Amino acid sequence: MAQVEATTERIIAADAETVFDTLADYAGARRKLLPEHFSEYEVLEGGDGEGTLVHWKLQATSKRVRDCMLEVTEPSDGRLVEKDRNSSMVTTWTVTPAGEGKSKAVVTTVWNGAGGIGGFFERTFAPKGLGRIYDTVLANLARETEA
Repeated sequence: MAQVEATTERIIAADAETVFDTLADYAGARRKLLPEHFSEYEVLEGGDGEGTLVHWKLQATSKRVRDCMLEVTEPSDGRLVEKDRNSSMVTTWTVTPAGEGKSKAVVTTVWNGAGGIGGFFERTFAPKGLGRIYDTVLANLARETEA
């Protein structure tokens, strides 16, 4: 099994604290950021950053749906980590200042991929597909936070 990784980033014309707080607001703003690839969104515990337990289904392709039960931690300032209880998938959101009134948002998802030929296709195509999904999330985040 090889680790698969998808990373996407965007400069947002809003300060890092505003961007991070919007990302960490699972009870409110986060739902509005998610495109049609996400369904059955539900906050089970918490709702604001550390200690949140959130559920959703992620339909990455027409045939591939992940049932995600994510535990949220904040290991350091500007960083949210979502660990899926149902798989090896871990998504890390990092928000840092990027100049006057701007921030850089980076999302990285890693998981243990399949072996064999299926694993080859997963390592080849899954990062691009997930990258497109998270590009949309980051564009929605920019729309939500930019003045």
